[in-house]
Amino acid sequence: MDWDRIAGNWKQFTGKAKEQWGKLTDDELDQMQGKREQLEGKIQERYGYAKDKTREEVDAWLKRM
Repeated sequence: MDWDRIAGNWKQFTGKAKEQWGKLTDDELDQMQGKREQLEGKIQERYGYAKDKTREEVDAWLKRM
């Protein structure tokens, strides 16, 4: 799945993102409005991942969608 579809249907994907990254709050996910950079930034902040690790996590999540 490509990110444009995720961004366009972000409300539908917030639950799946919450399942994957449970430390993210509903408010944070709502504020992202489907912006990948913001998602990656919050994952880095909450989980302490490096930028490359975060990108790999998000890419793997996209492939499972």
